[in-house]
Amino acid sequence: MDKVKPEEEGTSPRELCLGGLVEEPPARPAWSSKAEYILAQVGFSVGLGNIWRFPYLCHQNGGGAFILLYLLILLVVGIPLFFLELAAGQSIRQGSIGVWQHFSPRLVGIGFASCVVCGFVSLYYNVIIAWSLFYLGNSLRATLPWASCPLRANRSQPEPECAQSSPTTYYWYREALDVSESIGAGGGVNLALAGCLLGAWALVCGALIRGIKSSGKVLYFSSLFPYVVLLCFLVRGLLLDGAADGIRIMFTPQLAVWGDMQVWRQAATQVFFSLGLGFGSVIAYSSYNPRHNDCHADGLLVATINFLTSLLATLVVFAVLGFRATAIARACVARNVEVLTQLLGTGALPTLELPTLDPAALSPPQYSAWYHRLLPELGITLQGHGVTDCRLEDEMNKGVEGTGLAFITFTEAMTLFPASPFWSVLFFLMLLNLGLSTMLGNMQGILTPLLDRYPLLQRRATLFTVLCCASGFLLGLMFVQRSGSYFVSMFDDYSATLPLVAVVACEAVSVAWVYGADRFLVEVETMLGWQPWRMGWRPWRLYGYMWRYGSLLAMLGLLLASLGQIFRSPPTYQAWDQVQAEETRVPYPPWALAMLILLIVVATLPIPALYVRQLVRERQARRRQQGAPPSAQPEEEEEVESPADPECLANGYLPVHTEEPPRAGASLQGGPN
Repeated sequence: MDKVKPEEEGTSPRELCLGGLVEEPPARPAWSSKAEYILAQVGFSVGLGNIWRFPYLCHQNGGGAFILLYLLILLVVGIPLFFLELAAGQSIRQGSIGVWQHFSPRLVGIGFASCVVCGFVSLYYNVIIAWSLFYLGNSLRATLPWASCPLRANRSQPEPECAQSSPTTYYWYREALDVSESIGAGGGVNLALAGCLLGAWALVCGALIRGIKSSGKVLYFSSLFPYVVLLCFLVRGLLLDGAADGIRIMFTPQLAVWGDMQVWRQAATQVFFSLGLGFGSVIAYSSYNPRHNDCHADGLLVATINFLTSLLATLVVFAVLGFRATAIARACVARNVEVLTQLLGTGALPTLELPTLDPAALSPPQYSAWYHRLLPELGITLQGHGVTDCRLEDEMNKGVEGTGLAFITFTEAMTLFPASPFWSVLFFLMLLNLGLSTMLGNMQGILTPLLDRYPLLQRRATLFTVLCCASGFLLGLMFVQRSGSYFVSMFDDYSATLPLVAVVACEAVSVAWVYGADRFLVEVETMLGWQPWRMGWRPWRLYGYMWRYGSLLAMLGLLLASLGQIFRSPPTYQAWDQVQAEETRVPYPPWALAMLILLIVVATLPIPALYVRQLVRERQARRRQQGAPPSAQPEEEEEVESPADPECLANGYLPVHTEEPPRAGASLQGGPN
């Protein structure tokens, strides 16, 4: 990368702002095309949460009612904050550290806090990619290894632990994770997963080795391939028996849930994380744009794609889960009808009027309706003989959250497909690419602000990238020990949620109240080249009010609600009980609670710490100014105040030179706007 030539003569105040010459930074890279940039933003925002968390929340919180609530919060809170980050990155042309230092040197800790959170998330998120690699490798078999229970040593009976749970559950906990009984029992590193983790970090490092020049090319595949797979699964799923029941259960609206504040909290949290707010990755990606790029239209486009992707994933998941639930419920009906026939034949039960004695002709809804018409006393008697209800809703509620959905429930459903290894390979390739595109965004949220901040790192960008990935692998070994999945849950639940809400709240304060919302909007309009007589997108003036009041109050409310949830329900994690062969909720031990609190403190500490540091520096500067001789006062004032001067190179954001984008026609997708 060629460097821009420094000034040949004279020494500008910018160069002397910290008492010495500052080497002018190299030209800033630029996206090869607008398509690369949009794919990068979509790839980062559309992640694993769209596939397994949104469908779960939608099902648990009123179906269609939750979708409407999510859309409302997206329009009122999510899009204004998303546009704020896009516009800030594009206008200042720096990572998160330089952006927030531009608004106020006292708030530079916001950028450092974003880097810390991205570091925490990257450590455990790449472990999920490693799990996907493990399952992808084991899908390349004629028969999937989790399709049936393994046999005991005598080769005559299946493993009791597997028989009590299910083949996919047993494979996940005992074969893939080889999980320990608690978070305190480490049990050593799982070598197979450690190798997969090394492969995952190698993929990330290879994609980042040349910055956005290499990651942009990778995103063409990693961002688009999941949509191909989702459409394949949607077509296949809609043709399955029971898919319509799954979709009906999914989208049946229950508007009463709008009165539950926890539903609002969960919807706001999902909007917050689905757009990737607070990570600094949105800022980093937009900082490589041409200055006059229409970031307002980009924000609306990415947010719309994100929402539609969540709906598409929800359709796919519940069509497949409806098929799985129907298959399990039909087996349940057949088993119960057989037991009832035996009981009636031996006279152990009074005469019962069954809808039919042919299990194939008795659908689960018909059986469930008949079961609920029984007298309570007779129902208790039947339960004593092992005759239970067979409701589709009960089966769909089992294991539909997080990793349980991807690696247990959905995996079990695919074993029922014809050519199940083929569909398994497609599914885990999709998870791999979804995770990879999000990981690239997480790493850019770390690399871009640090490279912009420290010129020495910028001159060693490739080496710094390799060292970051190597460090991520070594620290990530904690997550591939036998108790590692419990640490993944801890980091996923607590290392990012509260810190990111605090970061975004500080972002809103920085723009709306410190810098000035109206001032920022005017600068964005100038940047976009908008004029009253010209057609085109104009940032809505409503954004200013949302930043000042609506979004800020929503972030503070979400922060208080999250803290209240923690105090009301002490943190627990889901452990595997090998004796009972079932998942159980277990409270964190004291040392784990201390670690959990430390994660939150470390992630948020840069904001107050660097704020106080800047106040101390300003006070010391004023004291030196007051004690300086009158003749030296003007010079001293200029030198002391320079660290807070927006024109100062040492602040890490000006001037910025950008590489020339490709000429028109140089790319199939066209150059940036």
